[in-house]
Amino acid sequence: MCELNVILVKDGERKTIMESVTKMIVVGDSIELYSILGEKETVSGSIKEIDFSKGETIILGK
Repeated sequence: MCELNVILVKDGERKTIMESVTKMIVVGDSIELYSILGEKETVSGSIKEIDFSKGETIILGK
């Protein structure tokens, strides 16, 4: 199974906001993140990049 770390980029700063993400749902201007352990977090922004070789998703924060 592929799990991704989600990194939020806002005002030039990178911050890991969730690890082991298995599901992402785009809802308007927000993205719902779900971890392998069932945790949920919603972040406002847009997906810039998904890189499976690095195991990360970059979200541009608003």
